[in-house]
Amino acid sequence: MNPYAIIDLHCDTLTGCGYYTKRPEVDSLNDSRRMLSLDRLPQGVHWAQFFAIFIPDELRGQDAVEFFEANTAEFQRQTRKYAEKISPCRTWADIAGAWAGNRTAGILTVENGSVLAGKLERIPVLAASGVRALTITWNGENELGSGNVTDHGLSPLGREAIPELEQAGILLDVSHLNDAGLDDLLKLAQKPFLATHSNARAVCPHKRNLTDEQIQELVRRDCLIGLNFANCFLRAGGEHAGLDDLMRHVEHFFRLGAETNLALGSDYDGTDVPPELGTAEKVPVLLDYFLDRGLTQAQAEGILYRNAQTFFQKNLI
Repeated sequence: MNPYAIIDLHCDTLTGCGYYTKRPEVDSLNDSRRMLSLDRLPQGVHWAQFFAIFIPDELRGQDAVEFFEANTAEFQRQTRKYAEKISPCRTWADIAGAWAGNRTAGILTVENGSVLAGKLERIPVLAASGVRALTITWNGENELGSGNVTDHGLSPLGREAIPELEQAGILLDVSHLNDAGLDDLLKLAQKPFLATHSNARAVCPHKRNLTDEQIQELVRRDCLIGLNFANCFLRAGGEHAGLDDLMRHVEHFFRLGAETNLALGSDYDGTDVPPELGTAEKVPVLLDYFLDRGLTQAQAEGILYRNAQTFFQKNLI
C-alpha cells in the first residue's frame, strides 16, 4: 500500500556534497545514479522534498556566497527544465498546488550558516532567493556558532541572527548544532523550528542525535523532527542498520511525547542508508512496515506526511 504523500525534510541531492558543482553538465535533481531523482520517485505518491544547498565547512566569506549563488541558479534552472515534474515552492499553498498538478514540490534550504558570510544583511537575500530553512551549522564552526564536533555555542553574531532569521520567515534548523549551541538557541527562538535530520541519542549515542531533554523541549515548542536514515545515526557503529533500528527511534520518540512532531529527514545523497531505504522510490514501504509493527494508520501517516503538513500549514506561509 502506498501512502497518499511523503514529505522529506532533508536531502543533499542538489549539491551532492559538492560533487555536482564540479559537474555542471549533470542535472542533479534527475540523475538516476543518485538516491533521489525525479524520474524514480514512487508513482501515485505526492512528494514534497526539501533540497539543501550543502556548503562545506571549508568555504567561508565570498567563497560561500558564490557557492550558494551557483547552486541556487542550478535549482532554478533544473526546476524550469523539469517543470512538468517539479514545482519550486515557498509556502504550504505552493506545495498543495504542486500536488494538485501531480508534480513534486521542491523547497530550497541551506545547510550551513556560513552562507551569510558573517553579514546579517544577507538574510533578506536568502529569503528573496526562496530559502525557507537554514541549518545553523554543519559539523564544524562557522560565523554563527559551532557544530557537533566542536564545543562552543552560538557566537554573538549567531545570537543576533536568530531573531533576524525568524523575522525574515526562514525556519531555523538545529540539526548539526551542538548541545551548547542548541541551549543558546532555545533562549532566543520565539517560533517553532526544525531538526530536519536528527535521531534519538538514547537509542544511538552519536552527538548528532538529540538528547531526551532536547526532544521534550522541541515537543513543548511544537517543533518538527525528521528521522535520519543514516546508518551511523540509526545504530552504534552504523553497521547493518535496518528498518528495525529506525523503528527503535520511532518508539523512543513516541515515549517522549513526539508522536505528532515526528517526520522524515532522509539525508539522501549525503550519507549511507539501509538497503531497504536505499533510494527514494523505496520509502513507501515504511507505511506497511509501521502498520505491521503496531502503529495506527494515523501514527504511520503522521510520520510520513501529516505531521509535517500540519507544521507547514502553520509555519510555511
